[in-house]
Amino acid sequence: MKILYAVQGTGNGHITRAIELIPHFQKYGEVDILVSGIQADLEIPLKVKYRFNGLSFVFGKNGGVDVWKTYWKMKSLKLLKEIKNLPIQNYDLIISDFEPVSAWAALKQNRVCIGLSNQMATLHPLAPMPKKNDVLGKMVLLHYAPVTYAYGFHFKSLDQHIFTPIIRKEVREHSVLNLGHYTVYLPSYSDEKIIKNLRRFPSIPFQVFSKHSKKRYVKDNIEISPIEKDAFLKSMANSAGVICNAGFGTTSEALYMGKKLLVIPMKTQFEQQCNAAMLKSMEVTVIKKLNKKNSEKLGLWFKTGDDIKVDYPDNAAEIVELIVRNHGHQNSNRVEKSPKLMTKIFGNL
Repeated sequence: MKILYAVQGTGNGHITRAIELIPHFQKYGEVDILVSGIQADLEIPLKVKYRFNGLSFVFGKNGGVDVWKTYWKMKSLKLLKEIKNLPIQNYDLIISDFEPVSAWAALKQNRVCIGLSNQMATLHPLAPMPKKNDVLGKMVLLHYAPVTYAYGFHFKSLDQHIFTPIIRKEVREHSVLNLGHYTVYLPSYSDEKIIKNLRRFPSIPFQVFSKHSKKRYVKDNIEISPIEKDAFLKSMANSAGVICNAGFGTTSEALYMGKKLLVIPMKTQFEQQCNAAMLKSMEVTVIKKLNKKNSEKLGLWFKTGDDIKVDYPDNAAEIVELIVRNHGHQNSNRVEKSPKLMTKIFGNL
């Protein structure tokens, strides 16, 4: 069996999940890896067959996406060419972790495509939703990487197709301590904005990992470092708590390690608003912005915030087995016509 595993390269959570899942898919056949996007800080330590520009969001410095940089880096003609030229017909099983080139190539050729991502889970009818309805945000999640069948990951298992997070081996095996510092990862904020707000708590040591800095430096009680996988994991494992955006990877790992957690969902990112709604239902502290107005809430969290107990078993092998059993040969003999921009499992959302 020939398998295509396509990974969204905007955000590190997609990459860490792929590193854990791909070896299990390799037990069932030959796996070709596709990565698209330009914002990940991690590399897959496996041979990548296709590297595409895809369709990426660029992090800004004020809590959200940099719309102009995103637009400037968007290469529509190149994306269409990537979709057209991808030999999607060569694969018996197509997996898309919110990756648009593979998903749209499959849709155009009426191939069955399996969605396997946190984004799939945020659209589930049982998933908590933000108070503010975002019709455009829902449309983006549905249309960005359309799939035939949806399987997802969330902070809680919602049904037989929504699983708890895939936690990488390094996290599961890492020792966990509390050395008193707080680990901070807010890629949508500038270093200056983070420093300005954290300086209000001069007695607390912070280890900030920056998307915008290429070298390490210290400002009073705040240490700024470029993102490096091992250093970040060590900092988080030894921290008193974690402050981050409401992406899926870092939040899941912090919860697994028993760290108290405060999240600030990125502006205009509906997926992160959905993640924040789920985390809030689990009593994780959520604030809208990193600013002076929310410094009192932040200070209260330092004093009283609790860690949240979760149970995230190592279920990667079982998930892959389920997908292969259900869909492993759907593209082999007879091509099914994919439903337009919807999923069969969740129904017409």
